[in-house]
Parts: sequence; structure tokens; C-alpha cells
Amino acid sequence: MTTITVYKRQNGAIAGFEASGHAGAARIRGYDLVCCAVSALTQTGVNALIAVAGVEPAVRVEDGYLRCILPQGLDEAAAARADIVLRTVIQGLTDIQNIYPKLLRIQQKEWRQADAYDESSALRS
Repeated sequence: MTTITVYKRQNGAIAGFEASGHAGAARIRGYDLVCCAVSALTQTGVNALIAVAGVEPAVRVEDGYLRCILPQGLDEAAAARADIVLRTVIQGLTDIQNIYPKLLRIQQKEWRQADAYDESSALRS
């Protein structure tokens, strides 16, 4: 199962997301489709934050894992653009979860700065 954790700040703004795990085993129908769809949406989200919203997130990518966190101190316009991108990605993931609930789970977690990791060690995709 793939788990998506959506990090939200106390004010309700999305701080970022984390995708971990694989959708299932190759023997499960829909596995390849769900893995590909989740990867495409999350990677597109990262790329859109940079190219469309003009925001450089902290990103870490490993096999079966992607974490994307917005930088602190964004101005209001950049934060609004980033929020639209992130909400679009989450909507797409939610649509997939509705079709394949045994392969994808979305959860929300309050973002605390203590959850941050050393951005200098982040890997770019």
C-alpha cells in the first residue's frame, strides 16, 4: 500500500506531502496503474511548484518515497500559487484513492518545524 501524508500548518495551509511505499504486489490488479499514477502526480506536483508557482521546495526522493516540503517565509502570492498546485495534486490522489482504496491511503498530519529535515541533504528528482 502507498501512504500519502499531507502536512498542514495550524492555519490550514498545506506545508507539503510525503508519499511512501508501493501500491501492492505485482499480483494485485491495478498495482502498476496506481504506482504510475501516484508517481506521475507527485513528480508533476514538485515540477509544477518550481516551474508554475515559482517555489523551490525541499525534496527528497528514494525508491518508493518522495517528500516535498514548502520553504518557510513564502510571500502571500507565492504561497497562494503553491497552495493551488498542492491542492490539485491532492485532489488527483484522492480520486485514485476513491477507486483503489486498498492500494492508496491518504492521511493528514499537522506540520511542525520539528518534522523538517536537513534540506541540504534533500535529493532532487
